[in-house]
Amino acid sequence: MKQYLRQIHPLAWTIIIGTMFGRLVTSMSIPFLSIYLTRVLEATPTQTGITVAVSSLAGVMVSFYGGYISDRIGRKIVMLISVFSWAGVFFIFSAAEHLWVFFVANTLNGLCRAVFEPTSRALLSDITPPENKLLVFNLRYAAINLGVVFGPIIGFQLGSSESTFPFVISGLVYIAYGLVLFLQFKLQHANLPERHQATAPRLREALMTTGRDRVFLPVLIGTTFCVLGYGHFSSTLAQYLARSSIFENGSQMFSYMLSLNAVTVLIIQYPLVRTFRNFPPLVPLIVGNLLVAISLMMVGVAEGVLMMMMSVILFTIGEVLLFTMMDMLIDRIAKPEWKGTYFGTIGFNNIGSVIAPVMGGVLLSQFGAENGLAVFLPIALTTALGVPFLLIAHRRLVVREKQTESTSLSL
Repeated sequence: MKQYLRQIHPLAWTIIIGTMFGRLVTSMSIPFLSIYLTRVLEATPTQTGITVAVSSLAGVMVSFYGGYISDRIGRKIVMLISVFSWAGVFFIFSAAEHLWVFFVANTLNGLCRAVFEPTSRALLSDITPPENKLLVFNLRYAAINLGVVFGPIIGFQLGSSESTFPFVISGLVYIAYGLVLFLQFKLQHANLPERHQATAPRLREALMTTGRDRVFLPVLIGTTFCVLGYGHFSSTLAQYLARSSIFENGSQMFSYMLSLNAVTVLIIQYPLVRTFRNFPPLVPLIVGNLLVAISLMMVGVAEGVLMMMMSVILFTIGEVLLFTMMDMLIDRIAKPEWKGTYFGTIGFNNIGSVIAPVMGGVLLSQFGAENGLAVFLPIALTTALGVPFLLIAHRRLVVREKQTESTSLSL
């Protein structure tokens, strides 16, 4: 293991560590946004859902362009512009006093995230040899969850459900992250791969190519339902706990659930990935989708803390299977010159994150927080709709790889 860690590119370490601190500060603030809007600004569940959802909607609209542009003009420029812009967005959050300002700020938040994250993942793929990619992608995912272990608890202590001050800390950390990236790009300039200027696809060609990919398209549709289920954790669940009379001090409980989610990831991620790494790459996604759906059903029937915590653990196992293996799957499907485009295009599955807060807000408005089953049963069933599409993708990938193998042997 030490040998593999030493082989990781210094810039990859910068992204991994920067991701950890970035998620630490954003998990202090963003997950509590829906609670802040309903409590302090007295927004309705539907208004809150729309304001939270706009971040993902903006991300869906530009995620493809983020990866595509980075293929065309290079990862460095795209990452530096987006990370410093992102820092500015957090300062807008901190100064916001009206619902429309939060709407605008969250729109810009989604734009910055949708440009920066696929570009950083594509860069990790560029600078990491094939034998280390699973390790690097999992280190990045572990870094996300290490940040989220402490972020929600710190955020609750700082009063994130009643104050916008934690956004100031987020802005300062992202400025620091951008400065470190700038220095690393200068130091590692000679060791960076050249951009695919001559071979990167034009926009129309890229859309047509990813759209015609018989494996990628059902993966995209299936993971959209997975992301829809995942999106309810930080939106619908937060409002449900804050409003339900079943759970005392729902905001505090929500912060503990976020931390339990992150701790569980750190405990189970390595053994789970080791168990599933030799399975066909879509099997973990199928199992993960089912587990997330079941866990959401459990939330709807939970009447105590123990059942809720069990649902979080089950949800987390599904989450790990979905998101640790998704990057490896996309890396396996895409050709080298198309990686930024594919990593960007898979961001369209965030349409699920757009639907989740709005759907949850409507269900809460319709049935109320006292009728958990009526709220979470439709959510669980909708999440499970991803399974048939992932099964189709699995069958098609098996056929494709057999054809590729037979072609290679004949040559």
